[in-house]
Amino acid sequence: MLDRVLGLDLGTTTLGIAYSDPFGFVHGIETFRFDKNQYIVARKHVLKLVEEMMIKEIAIGLPLHLSGEMSEMANNVIRFKDDLLKENPHLIINLVDERLSSVSANRSISEQGLNHKKRKESVDRIAACIILDTYIRMKGN
Repeated sequence: MLDRVLGLDLGTTTLGIAYSDPFGFVHGIETFRFDKNQYIVARKHVLKLVEEMMIKEIAIGLPLHLSGEMSEMANNVIRFKDDLLKENPHLIINLVDERLSSVSANRSISEQGLNHKKRKESVDRIAACIILDTYIRMKGN
């Protein structure tokens, strides 16, 4: 049995959230919406989930440029991670290269035949699932 791990895909107005169950299977929870750049609201939501679900470990997608260089959003993700750790220093938080997670999420949604509205509602949650699955696979190797 494994500890639950939370997977996050942070954007400027949305936070895709997924978790792994004790068997290592990944499940999407939600796409949490917040006002533009109001990361404190997203952080409080994550900390609430951490407490409710007894989470000890988080994998957050790090949006690098295709060249591998840091993007502006990558800097926001690092600040978000640091702020989470200030609030709860017992968390283990790992950054996961997410360069192709949104592409994979959109491909997955297209294969499901969802309309534009459903796609928009699902893409961040599915991207969080992909980030978390990538992390679990990396951790297993």
